[in-house]
Amino acid sequence: MQIVTWNVNSVRQRLEHLLAYLKDVHPDVICLQELKCVDEAFPRAEIEALGYNCAVHGQKGFNGVAILSTRPFDVERGLPGDESDVHSRYIEAVIPDEHGATRVGCLYLPNGNPAGTEKYTYKLAWMDRLIRHAQHLLTYEEALVLTGDFNVIPEPQDAKDPSQWMQDALFLPQTRQKFRQLLNLGLTDALRAVSDEAGLYTFWDYQAGAFQRNNGIRIDHALLSGQAADRLASVCIDRSLRAAEKPSDHVPLRITLN
Repeated sequence: MQIVTWNVNSVRQRLEHLLAYLKDVHPDVICLQELKCVDEAFPRAEIEALGYNCAVHGQKGFNGVAILSTRPFDVERGLPGDESDVHSRYIEAVIPDEHGATRVGCLYLPNGNPAGTEKYTYKLAWMDRLIRHAQHLLTYEEALVLTGDFNVIPEPQDAKDPSQWMQDALFLPQTRQKFRQLLNLGLTDALRAVSDEAGLYTFWDYQAGAFQRNNGIRIDHALLSGQAADRLASVCIDRSLRAAEKPSDHVPLRITLN
């Protein structure tokens, strides 16, 4: 079972890349973030034509998440814990598979910049809600994959130049502590389960030739429950998509579960 996460940075602008990826790789499940469109504007027909079922939680102009699957699935939209939060940042599906089912949570965690503002307060509160929800999901004792754009650089080795990020909300001690708190519930960082290598990034800024200099960061993650981690076969960063014409600044992270 291949599960992909990809912040497409506008699904309509990146549709050609997305459709080509679905044709070439044909993952069983793909989680998309930063759709930047309402549900009605999502390119459902083009994607369904390739054999995918679509669940969308969109928002005009920014945010927005979706789960696409080759199999029909049940879906819930929104992260529990704050009814006043209208940002479309979380969608969750239970997808049938050979083991019964795998639960997939697709998330677009707030950026939080500039630090020291209400945006950072919102980021930390959102992470607290995610921790509580993950703790609840783990009580089901099933295969769980929490994946998406976490906007968290977990460790110095996850940035080409950590000194550039010392005052950034993605790398502040409180942010990294919340991420460790999430892992300490019993979740496994899929990439780090298979490699300790530095230089493995999922995001490169558009400015100053960052991709050409490999000045990147790792902020897109797949966190696995014990039941999912036991099935982990491989993890791949599809880096080549960043070299495409008019690419997203993120690339897909792809995991395979047996």
